[in-house]
Amino acid sequence: MQDKHLSSQFDEDLNSLCAKLLQMGGVVEQQIDIAMRAFSEMNLDLCNQVVEREKTVNSLEVEIDSACVELIARRQPTARDLRLVMAISKAITNLERAGDEAERVAKRTRRIINEAGNFKINAAEIKLSGQMAIDLLRQSLDCFARLDAVAAVKVVQDDKQIDEEFRGFVRKLITYMAEDPKMISTGLDLLFIAKAIERIGDHAKNIAEFVIYIVKGADVRHVPQDDLIREAHK
Repeated sequence: MQDKHLSSQFDEDLNSLCAKLLQMGGVVEQQIDIAMRAFSEMNLDLCNQVVEREKTVNSLEVEIDSACVELIARRQPTARDLRLVMAISKAITNLERAGDEAERVAKRTRRIINEAGNFKINAAEIKLSGQMAIDLLRQSLDCFARLDAVAAVKVVQDDKQIDEEFRGFVRKLITYMAEDPKMISTGLDLLFIAKAIERIGDHAKNIAEFVIYIVKGADVRHVPQDDLIREAHK
């Protein structure tokens, strides 16, 4: 009876950790969404909202990480349960860094507004890749909630689309700046924004890889994609 009680309490602790992770993920999703709206609308108020929300993200990271350490110390989980706790700890680090990138988008947007006003560079790729990054993060968190390794593989594969948008925008940006040197300062700000979005996609991909690690017990970071797919479908 006592063992059953301890097991039930342990499950509750794990579920609480997962719920906190998803809560933090929701905050970061909103932060990225607001950052992209700030960029699309060139809106200073939205930029400031993103920067302000970073405090909440940082606080959640510290809270969840402390809970992970405490759970490991008290419960001494093994096998899949330990992988889950370790993956949560790593996932929140990626979420916090994704939040940092959203803040970077907001700060660079604020700089463009203050220094350049309207700009003539077509930034369609930035807007598209921003929405793709939000979708990818949402999917990776959904995979984590369901512990769906097969769906996680798709997230890893889809991250390549954001990389392609980034490379396409960089090529276009170089042309713009070469044709009009006065656009170099704004162009560099846009480059940092595009890179920040690309990094958000990378963090979403990392979270998806942690799902495969939890479910399959294999570290698939830095492995060829064919091997990753085979591991997920075992």
